[in-house]
Amino acid sequence: MILICKILIILTFSLSVISREVGETEITTEDGIEVFQNEKYYLLKKNVIIKSDNFSLNADLVKINFNKNLYDIVELNAEGGVDFNSHKLNLSGFGETLKFEVLIEKLKVKGNNSKLVTEDIEMYSDGFIDVNNQNGKFFLKGKNSKLNSENIFIKADKINGIFSNETNKQIITFLDVSDNEISYVKNNDTEMYAKEIKFNSDTSIIELFNNVTIIRNEERITGDYGTLDTKNNSYKIKSNHQNNVKVIIKNNEQ
Repeated sequence: MILICKILIILTFSLSVISREVGETEITTEDGIEVFQNEKYYLLKKNVIIKSDNFSLNADLVKINFNKNLYDIVELNAEGGVDFNSHKLNLSGFGETLKFEVLIEKLKVKGNNSKLVTEDIEMYSDGFIDVNNQNGKFFLKGKNSKLNSENIFIKADKINGIFSNETNKQIITFLDVSDNEISYVKNNDTEMYAKEIKFNSDTSIIELFNNVTIIRNEERITGDYGTLDTKNNSYKIKSNHQNNVKVIIKNNEQ
């Protein structure tokens, strides 16, 4: 049994029963722990379970970089069925691989069916999801990339953006969304399709570029470029010289 700097290492083949106390980190693993003191990291292998005051983690393989001692974690890398939850930051991640940089609160998950959840935003991808919880920057890339928050839903191959932590809720303040086929954004009761979609909270304007469609209530408008003013609840569509703007209005009274 190894007790170093309030880290409690429990091997599953141990006959002793030890429970974690406040301030300790409990690590359970079938293949034990390898500590590389000079390089300041340690390896945990096979059915790894970590429980601490700040976070919990399940994975097949874990590499932890530390500073002063084993408890002073600066970076965490995990592989194989990763399930991570930071109680302190209200941040969780699921994927084939995971990287967590503790000091800057940056979390990255990769692989099919990856999922990353902040306090108010859910993100999904079959590629990777990268979030900096301190500055609010996030980036999703890959098939089936999706983002869902209180008033906006996004589906595209690339979702780049920023959320604000200044209010009681995380509010998206910047977006740059693109897809090789078509991007999809739903904001409240308005659905938008385009190759590329941008948003900046400073202007309250959502811009749509190429193969644009805006659907609101019974209206469907298509064109080459569009804008939606989220503050004034208005929108407009333009076309280039080759195409015309097309408007379809459905009459529900018929």
